[in-house]
Amino acid sequence: MSDPAFEHAPIGLAELENRVIRRCNRAFAAIFGGTADSYGGRPILHLYPSAEEFERIGARGLAVMRDTGSYADERIMRQADGGLFWCRVRGRSLTPGDPFRHGIWSFADISEDRPLVALTARERDVAILTTRGFSAKEIGAELGLSYRTVEAHRARLLQKFGARKLPERVAKLSGMPL
Repeated sequence: MSDPAFEHAPIGLAELENRVIRRCNRAFAAIFGGTADSYGGRPILHLYPSAEEFERIGARGLAVMRDTGSYADERIMRQADGGLFWCRVRGRSLTPGDPFRHGIWSFADISEDRPLVALTARERDVAILTTRGFSAKEIGAELGLSYRTVEAHRARLLQKFGARKLPERVAKLSGMPL
């Protein structure tokens, strides 16, 4: 049964069951490459930069969804051709007792607003939490890192983004004008 609102939504949508794509819309296929039909039955794992990131982001999302029923973040994802891009992801579980069993997720390509800089997975985590306004101590508590380790990651981020200070780096990470 076709659902015109789902199929023609101006944002990428996917219905997932146990982190496997049940169906997706045309905008989703345009973002990731290919056709909507080519994604049915495909594990979402294939759209992550690595299996480790799939597991790490999944664990973080599951913990939040158990409390709230929904999850949102901005992350690097992989297109069908292997290219990486920044993506805003939001999801809502249709089965709150088992959040990943069935849910609806939206995907938006935000790479025009974000520079794609080669970052380690941990640097991406620190960068994402920095743009959300977390302090180094809060980031350390969230990621299980010491304050000094977070500061070392932040220093590398400053260097990689060619920024002199934290506000400049946050502006570059968030796509905000300087």
